[in-house]
Amino acid sequence: MPDATTTIAMLRDAVRRFNDQRHWEPYHSPKNLAMGLACEAAEVMEHFLWLDCGPSREWVRDPKNLAAVAEEVADVAVHLMNLTNALGLDLSDAIALKMVKNAIKYPAPESGEIKA
Repeated sequence: MPDATTTIAMLRDAVRRFNDQRHWEPYHSPKNLAMGLACEAAEVMEHFLWLDCGPSREWVRDPKNLAAVAEEVADVAVHLMNLTNALGLDLSDAIALKMVKNAIKYPAPESGEIKA
């Protein structure tokens, strides 16, 4: 299911079916899912603990390390899909609205201008 051909709706549906087959809905309150999302994000961060920026880029060039991070990133994505399903949020709409706000808050620099 490569990104180029997989929609968010397809991913959300796959996650929903997986959970439905296991009857996990009672455990998927917004609070539990938000906490789980934070925990999974921390597991991504754990791989980079104590690495500076440059070494962190080098570390993920090792396929074994990249695969370990990919697994944790997938856990984050699944928790996010579960949370959007539980809340009835349209993730694409939420991202689009946030990008508009971000563009206003962080305008792109004009040609030749450098901003930190």
